[in-house]
Amino acid sequence: MIPTLNLTRFIRQQERKHPHASGELTDLLNSIAFGVKIISQLVATAGFKGLQGYTGTTNVQGESVQILDQESDRTLIELLGSSGHFGMLVSEERDTVVTASEGRESGKYVVAFDPLDGSSNLGSNIPVGTIFAIWKKREQGRPASVEDFMQPGRALVAAGYAIYGAKTAFVYSVGAGVHGFTLDPSIGEFILTEEKIQSPARGRTYSINEGNAGQWSPPISEFVQAMKREDKDLQTPYSARYVGSLVADFDRNLKSGGIFLYPADKKNKSGKLRLLYEAIPLAFIAEQAGGAATDGIRDILDLIPEDIHQRSPLVIGTRHEVEWVRRLSKER
Repeated sequence: MIPTLNLTRFIRQQERKHPHASGELTDLLNSIAFGVKIISQLVATAGFKGLQGYTGTTNVQGESVQILDQESDRTLIELLGSSGHFGMLVSEERDTVVTASEGRESGKYVVAFDPLDGSSNLGSNIPVGTIFAIWKKREQGRPASVEDFMQPGRALVAAGYAIYGAKTAFVYSVGAGVHGFTLDPSIGEFILTEEKIQSPARGRTYSINEGNAGQWSPPISEFVQAMKREDKDLQTPYSARYVGSLVADFDRNLKSGGIFLYPADKKNKSGKLRLLYEAIPLAFIAEQAGGAATDGIRDILDLIPEDIHQRSPLVIGTRHEVEWVRRLSKER
């Protein structure tokens, strides 16, 4: 069977539904997808190309930087920079914003991304990924500024993620549903495999690092205990499924149903995940697929970042379980 709808054609089909579209967002999405193909190859061949291990430096979050973190970051910066359709970039691996030399003041967008999420798992053959978010500048016709990133997730024009594992997948949304593509390495193209992904109304699994149980707040402890308890009315117990790679856990729960929790705790009172390029784009995808995301009380998409590397708690997945956590948090 010859594949008939690749990512490029699909994006252009969506673009034609908007007669006033300039094509800049299409170019940005295609540039990111091309970068994902390159990163996929880097991840697959790192072991015999000398790309495994650490650089000996730390990023702005104080985390050790893997060689592949650095290479993935460089790949996306260069590809997006050459597009000229944005004003600024934010990357997990960079302390400050990046203004590409090829960028133009007329570029409509600002882009934030985590170039290689879960890279600490690289030596264990666990799936890792890329996460991205795209906003329009607040005002067109002027240079972009950091303030253009200080917008709620509901202002996003596009978001998505890629997973590098047994297959390379690319999932994205422009606010009209969530669509999934699989890389066919024989032709080097992303082929549409999941159109209009919809999460179930409720799930059967929960994903959380239970090694941190002693640090949790009472609502989170109560929720996880409920997940384990046999109760016919609540339809519990649930199954525990935790990879420890955000994109892998999120992708499974998005499609099969379930909840992922990385809550605030006694050690990380503001949470651990980054709001701008982890929590917000995945929350956008979750809501587009019928799910939900919260910091425990507020919808993630209603939060307005105050810093490009701001951290946040994240509870995300099928709506039934996310609302359950929210109710417990409000009761406390």
